[in-house]
Amino acid sequence: MSQAPASPHQSVPSVDRVLNMAGVAALAESHGRQPVTAAVRAAIDESRAAIDAAGIGDAARGEMAEELATALAGLEETALTARIAARVEAAAAPSLKPVFNLTGTVLHTNLGRAPLPAEAIAAMTAAAASVNLEYDLKSGRRGDRDSHLEDLLAELTGAEAATVVNNNAAAVLLTLNTLANRKEVPVSRGELIEIGGAFRIPDIMKRAGAKLVEIGTTNRTHLKDYAEAIGPRTAALMKVHTSNYAVQGFTKSVGGKELSALAREHGLPLIEDLGSGTLVDLTRFGLPHEPTAGETVAAGVDVVTFSGDKLLGGPQAGLIVGRRDLIRRIKKNPMKRALRPGKVSIAALAAVLRLYRDPDRLAARVPTLRLLARGEAEIAAAAERLRSPLAEALGGGAEVSVIACQSQIGSGSQPIERLPSAAIAITPAAKKKGAALNRIAAAFRALPVPVIGRVHDDAFILDCRCLEDEAGFVAQLGGLSQP
Repeated sequence: MSQAPASPHQSVPSVDRVLNMAGVAALAESHGRQPVTAAVRAAIDESRAAIDAAGIGDAARGEMAEELATALAGLEETALTARIAARVEAAAAPSLKPVFNLTGTVLHTNLGRAPLPAEAIAAMTAAAASVNLEYDLKSGRRGDRDSHLEDLLAELTGAEAATVVNNNAAAVLLTLNTLANRKEVPVSRGELIEIGGAFRIPDIMKRAGAKLVEIGTTNRTHLKDYAEAIGPRTAALMKVHTSNYAVQGFTKSVGGKELSALAREHGLPLIEDLGSGTLVDLTRFGLPHEPTAGETVAAGVDVVTFSGDKLLGGPQAGLIVGRRDLIRRIKKNPMKRALRPGKVSIAALAAVLRLYRDPDRLAARVPTLRLLARGEAEIAAAAERLRSPLAEALGGGAEVSVIACQSQIGSGSQPIERLPSAAIAITPAAKKKGAALNRIAAAFRALPVPVIGRVHDDAFILDCRCLEDEAGFVAQLGGLSQP
C-alpha cells in the first residue's frame, strides 16, 4: 500500500510537474508557454475544488482515499492533457465565427448585416498587407484615402464629390457638426426617427452641436412649415428617410425637389439622410422601390448620407456624397480623422462599388441582392431537400416539417415589406415545449458553424432564404445533440 498523503490535495500534481508532462510540453510548443501555464493552473484549481466538494478530509486517508481523489480530479496524464488542450484551444479560438443565418432577417444587425461578395473579401485580404492607402504612386507624395472611393461614388450617384466614414451615424454626426454647429436645423416631426441601439436623430443633432427645430406634425408636414421655420440662425434644412418605419393614412411629406428649391432660395444647404441607402432601383429585383442616392442627388439635395452595409451589400461604412464645396468642408472637420474607415473597409467598399458599374450582373455577384431576390419556389425546394437529413439528425425527438413563411429585409430597411419564403419547422415531442425548444436552439448554436434560427408558435424555425451552402449545413448535422 502506498503512503497516504497528509492531505488529499497533495495528490494533485504541481504546476511544474504538469508542464513537464510530454503532452502538455507539446502544447506549450505549439500554443506558447504562457497560455498553457494559465490552463494548467485553472485545471489544478478545478481539481482541488472537486476534492473539497466531495468532502474528502484527513480522516479518509489511505490508498482508497488517494485513489478516489485522483479519480475525482481526473489526474491521469492522458485525461489531464486532454482537458488542458481543450482549455487552450477554446481560449485561442476567435470569438467571431461564421454562422448560418436562418432567422429570416437578411440584413441581421446582430449577425453582421450584409454578407460580402467574394470580390470584397479578396480585396480585404490583399489590403491587409502594406498598401498605398494615403500615398500617391504617381507623384510619390502623400495622398488622400478618399481617392480610392470618391470617383466611384461620384460616378454611381452623380454627385460632385464624396467622402466616407465608419458608419452612417458618423456620417450624419460629421455633416451636421460641419454645416450646422451652434445653429438651427428644421426637421419634420414625422422624420425624428429612432433606430436600433437607441440612436435617435434628436440626440445625434445635439451631439453634433446643431439645434433641432421641430416642424409640422407626426403625420403631416408641408413646405410652408419649413419656410416659416427659416430664420437668421438657420444653417441648413434636413430631411430624414423613414426607412425603419412607415406612417400610413392621412399623411403628407415634402419631397427633395421642393425642399431643394426652398433651400436655394434662402442660400441654405439641404441635407438628406437616406438611412439604408441603395445605388440601384430595387424594383428590377422584384423588391419595392427605395429612393436611391442618385435620385436624391438629382432632386437637388446638397448632401446625402447612407449606409454601406445594408441594401448596398458592402462593409460597414457611412457614405457622404454631394456638392464639392460642402464635401470639402466636411473633410476638413477635425472629427473626420476620428471617424474615418481603415484600409480593409476601404478596400472592401471599393470592390463592392466596382460591381455596381455592371448593374446587369448585380444579383449574381452581390449576396445581399441575390438573397433578397431569391424566389419562393427555389427556397421551398431547398427546405424539402433538408427536411430528411434534419429529421434523421434529430432522431425522432421532434417533428420536422416544411412551412411557408415570411422573411424580412432587416436593419431598418423597408420595415413593412415581407418576402415570401419557406422554412423548416422543428416541433419538439416533449410536453414542456418551452424548455425543449431552448435545448434545440442551443444545440444548433453549438454546432461547428452555429445555426441561428428563431422560435415561433411552439416550433424552432429555420428560414432557408439565406442558406446557400446546403452541403456544409448537412455535413455538420451529425454533431447535433438530441433534443
